[in-house]
Parts: sequence; C-alpha cells; structure tokens
Amino acid sequence: MTVSNIFVAIETDAPPPQVTSRSDHPVPRIGIQTDGSTPLETNKFYANFFLGGQTNPTWTHPYSVSWSKGSGAYKSWGLAVAHTERSQLTFGPPNTDAASNPPRYFISPIGIQSLILSAAQLDSNALTTLTTDSLNAFSVNVNLASGPGLPPLITFPLVQGMGFVTGVYKGAIPEVQSGVAFKSVTYVGPVASGKTYKYRAILADDTQWLIYVSSDDSSYAFNAFTLINNMCLQGPANFNGWIQVTKLPASTSNGEAAYDKSAGAYPTSAKISGSVQGSTGTYTLSWTKQGVVSQTLLMYALPHHSQSFTSATVGGQTDMVLETTTKGLATAVVADSWTLSETDLPTNMDFAPWSPSRGSVKTLSSSAISLMNTAGEAELSQDISQQTNLNSMYFSGKGLAKFAAIVYAIHDIAGNASLALAGLQKLEDAFSVFVNNAQTFPLVYDSAWKGAVSSGTYSTGDSNLDFGNTYYNDHHFHYGYFVYTAAVIGYLNPTWLDQGTNRAWVNMLVRDYANPISDDSYFPFSRSFDWFHGHSWAKGLFDSADGKDQESSSEDTMASYAIKMWGRTVNDTNMEARGNLMLAIQARSLRNYYLLESNNTVQPPVYIGNKAAGILFENKIDHTTYFGTSIEYIEGIHMIPQMPFSAFTRSASFVREEWDTYFSNGRVDSVAGGWRGILYANLAIIDPSTSYNFFANQNFDYGLLDGGASRTWYLAYSAGLGGALGNAKRDVLSDGFIGMGGQTGPYDPNEARGDSTGKIERKHRIREFLQRLS
Repeated sequence: MTVSNIFVAIETDAPPPQVTSRSDHPVPRIGIQTDGSTPLETNKFYANFFLGGQTNPTWTHPYSVSWSKGSGAYKSWGLAVAHTERSQLTFGPPNTDAASNPPRYFISPIGIQSLILSAAQLDSNALTTLTTDSLNAFSVNVNLASGPGLPPLITFPLVQGMGFVTGVYKGAIPEVQSGVAFKSVTYVGPVASGKTYKYRAILADDTQWLIYVSSDDSSYAFNAFTLINNMCLQGPANFNGWIQVTKLPASTSNGEAAYDKSAGAYPTSAKISGSVQGSTGTYTLSWTKQGVVSQTLLMYALPHHSQSFTSATVGGQTDMVLETTTKGLATAVVADSWTLSETDLPTNMDFAPWSPSRGSVKTLSSSAISLMNTAGEAELSQDISQQTNLNSMYFSGKGLAKFAAIVYAIHDIAGNASLALAGLQKLEDAFSVFVNNAQTFPLVYDSAWKGAVSSGTYSTGDSNLDFGNTYYNDHHFHYGYFVYTAAVIGYLNPTWLDQGTNRAWVNMLVRDYANPISDDSYFPFSRSFDWFHGHSWAKGLFDSADGKDQESSSEDTMASYAIKMWGRTVNDTNMEARGNLMLAIQARSLRNYYLLESNNTVQPPVYIGNKAAGILFENKIDHTTYFGTSIEYIEGIHMIPQMPFSAFTRSASFVREEWDTYFSNGRVDSVAGGWRGILYANLAIIDPSTSYNFFANQNFDYGLLDGGASRTWYLAYSAGLGGALGNAKRDVLSDGFIGMGGQTGPYDPNEARGDSTGKIERKHRIREFLQRLS
C-alpha cells in the first residue's frame, strides 16, 4: 500500500435526502463568530468557551486557560493562565479491587489564576464579552471586548501544545495580573529582533514565569510596564502589540535561552498531512505563525509524540519539560513543524481473527467449525430486526455489528455459504431500516453545528437520550458499529454498495465522526479523533469543569477499524490507509495514557495499579464508568468489542497484568451476565485455549453474552488466536485442509482448479498451515 496523501475527500455531497435538515439545535452557539456556512467543531478542546457560562477551563497542554469573568482575587475579566505540577494533584480513596490499592482517581486543581492577560478597559466594565472565531481542529481564536458588538481589545490564538500563551492587543491599556500575587517582577531587557522585551516574574507560590512584550509600533518604549500593585503589571495606553507568558520549569539547563530564541513568534493554526507506504505511516503537524516570524516556534510535545518523532524533529527537542494534567511530561520542541512516524501499521488485518504473531486467521479445526455452525444456526435464527431497531443508535449499532460478525465468520471461516447468505439477507433488511431513516428516532442533519444527529432529543427534550447523541456525544462509538456492519455487508455482497443510497448513507456517518478534509461544507474535520492527542474525545456539546473525556478506548479503536475496513470494501485506499495509521497512533497513545502496564512512566506511579485508566478527562482520570463501579465494567469497557484490532491495541503483557490483577484464580466466574463473556473473549489474547473452551462448552449459557456479542464470533476469535490448536493438526491430516476457500469437508482438488493443480495447491496450503501451527 502506497498512499501519498491520506487526507482526501470521501465525498462532498449533501447528506442523502431521507436525512432531513433542521436548524433548531437546542445548544446555542454562544459568542461564536461565523458566517453560518462553516461546520463547527463540537468535540474539541476549546468547547468550554462557547458552552454554559463560558468560564470552565480549556487545556492546551501543558497550560490551561479560562475566562476569569470577574472572579478570583483580582476580580479580573481577562484570560487566566494556569499550570499545575504533579505535586498539586489530589488522589482519591483506594481501589480495593486491586492488591496494590491504587487511588481510584486523581485530579488537578482548577481555578488557579497564576497570570491573567487583561486590559484596564475590561476590568472596569462588567459588560466584557467573550467571542470565538476560526474554530479549527487544532486551534481557535478567543476574543475579549469591552462590550457587546465592540471590536476585540485582546485576541488570544489558542493552539494545542503552544509554548506561550499569547494575547494580541489592539489599542488597549494592557495588564498582566496574578491571582496568586507577584513576589517580584524584574525587567530583563530586549531579546530576539529587538521588538521583544522580557520580564521575569516570581509569584507568591515561588513559581517563575517569563513575560515577553512585543510590538511593531515604533513609538513603543522599552520597559514600559509598571507594577502598580502586587497583583497587576500595567503597560502604556493605546498599546498595539502582543504579550506572551510562559512558565519556567524548575529544573532546566537552557530553559530561558530556548524561550528567548522563540519569543515574539506565536502559532495561530495548524495543518496536518500524512502518507502511508507499506506498513509505515508518516504524518506532519505544521503551524502557521505570526508575530516575529523569523523566530522558530516553541511547542510542547506529549509523550506519544516524542516516541514517534522522526530524526529531523528529534533535533528540535530541548531538555525543558513541563507536567501536563493527564498526559505526563510535555517536552519543549523548537520547530515550526513536527513529523512523526508509525512503523507498525496493521495492513494485514482484515475481518478475520488477528494477532501480531499469527496475522489474520481463517483456517480452523473441523471441531471449531462444527461448533461455529451450531452456534451460527441458533443465533441467525433470532429476530435481527427486534434486536437492532431500537431507540438508541448505540445499541442498534452494536446489534447490527454482532450479526455482521456472525455472518462473516460463518461465510468466510466456517464456509457455510447457505447459512451465511440467509443471515446476510436478514442483516441487509435490518440495516435498510436505518438507511431509509425509518428507525424509532431517525437521524436529522443539524444545519446549525453541521452534523448527523439523533432526533431523539428534539422529540423528548432529554439531552442525555442515547448517551447524548443529539449533543454530539459518542458519535464515533455509535456510528463505528454501523460502518463496520456496512463493510461486512459490502464485502459479502458488493452489489449492495450501489443499491439506493447505501454507500452515501454510510459515507455520511464516516464524514460526521472522521471527516478527512477541512473544507467540506457539511461536516467538520475529524470531529471525534484528536490528531494531537492520538485518541478521540467522546464529549460533545456539554460544558465540563474537567474538559473533554472518553470512557472506552476500545470503542474508539473500533471506530478507526471500521474506517479501515469500509475503505477496503469500497476500494478507497486513502481511507483504508488513514484507518491503519489511526489504529497505530491509538495503539501508542493507549499504551501511554489508557492501558497502564507496570513499566508505564507517563501516569503517576501510584495510579498504574488500576490497569485500565478508567474515564480519561483532560484534567483528571477516574477509575470508574458512567454506568457503574463494578470492576468488570471499568476494565471491560476498554475491551468491547473484542474484534481483530483488539490484540493490536491491547498488548499481551497488559492483558496478563490486568487479568492477574482482577480476574485470575477463578474470580472471573463470579462475574454475572454478558460481562463474563467479554472477559473470557479478552482472555483469548493471552490464553486462547481457556477462552475457547469456555465458549465451546456444550452447556454454554447464552446469558453470558453481551447484547453486542455472539458465541459464533467468540468461538471463531478464540480459536483463531490458537484456542483450538490442540485438534487442528489432527483434523488437517485426517480431513483435509479445513476452512479455506469455503471448504467444510475433505478438500476437493477439482473444485476450483484442474486436478493436478488442485493437489499441488492443497499440499502448499497444508504445509503453510502446519508451519503456522509449529
């Protein structure tokens, strides 16, 4: 696979006509300045600025910023800047389910106003307004004006990873304030091109901050800022320029020098580009900058960035690090762009069970295939429509994906074409309900924020209905299941793709949660997946004191896997390559932030014993779920659904540690209901035989299956990872090569080739299989 540009349009047409449009979305667009035609990002880091009271923080990492709005010790109306150290974290009570008793959560304090960028005109006028513009995937402009409809006095270009918080002033009396209070402020002198002047501030908490003042105005006098009290440094009237503030790390050998070399320049936006060649994917983040553009930008990289930097980008790294709230140490990098590489893309992964050592496995023992057929007959006799036409896009999607996996496994692995095709027809009929938009709560196209949302909240007034789908919560979770199902249907029946609006409807879902371009008139770029953080955010249009969050890392990767497989099915190589790269990036970010092995050096050491992080917010990590505190919920929500990508993103070493921590020595069998099936399916990654034997039990209890899971697929999955190998070698020797090319009995050399060719092919395939077994 060679793709020079993975960020190309899927399509740009309007949503299919059965998805009607409406403009009355219940969430107002507070302070957003837009022409109304540009799709708005709903799940990005800065959403708190246009939600609720507009005062909850935004995390750019390593800093957080928030609108003071008359709060704090100084009653400021400016933009407050904070940075917290690990020593400031608060840890929760012990998780007694884990032997090491790790804390159940940790949280960083909010409300600290270390420095505030403001203006005298704002703080004397409670009519101050906050607006936003240029709402992009990696950046936003936040504007403060002294009254409604007035031009901004200060514009703050906020960009993920920015090394300085920058305020651009237009005719204001600038003030740098501190809710902590200044212990001292010292004028240091000019730096860089002579346009930039530096101050060093020590706060009452003994932290050191640097303040850089720049101006293109020839009348600006150096050292023009005066400390008027212990909380306010004030500049001259009618100031036109930009002020930048940054924290000096406690331990660094060249921190100030690095800051000095970059001060004066600031990023205003970012673009991403990417390519794939073979199993290597490369992506580049490049920033547009303003100010003293001859200066090179200083940006902070998260741990997963530093691990995948190419050699050229590594050269820009400094020894300067600052803590982030939930992503470990961020490293300062002096560069106008970063290039990152992932060298382990899962290009050989398809619909079949997959593991790093075995690849995709479609060849199973006759005993496993027999059990699959028995289970498949029972499960495909169920009423698919009843299990999928629900009042929830999430549960409907899970149900459809469950039957898609059954149909695929019966067709391609068990080779039972007649049973599979009968199930496929029922699956297509069930799926058509959604394509025709005839489900309980049809989708609507929201022309206000621009996206495909459930009509449920419009009908009921309940913002939390279907997990907040109407408010853009969880779209990648919900729609990923539909996209996967469509990929299976189109793979087994290619004519389906061009029937009616099937292809367009599925592409609409992909564009909604994972649109690859920024100039689509109908959907924003990459609503869910955050290419800076390396994973998605599930929270949509709900303001939150702790920022965006995500509960299920595995359903996040399911959404990317669905993109990969839909791209393969419709021959969109760009989409398939993009899905492969997203999976590789997610595997890395999950190792760092979500799935915590004992050697993890990113999260607080005392927290590692929890294993799965829990709900990861921007400001805290909480080892819980939104629906309960049982340990099988907390760990299991990061397992579902158990699919080919699972062994790619969930390493065997992590699964072993997690299993030994919570579920070994028979503890798994005390878990009730479908969660027990989830746990046993996950066990296949490290102990496929025990996993397979659980599902192969002739007295298997179907009540131990989650509503999105099937015995048929779990048999195929655990056997494919090696669970039925004890019988596979004997079956091959006695019965012929099983499960390849649709065979369910002894191999027929005349089926697809001439007799002699067939015999040769049989020998090669048996030899290959036996080598795999060994």
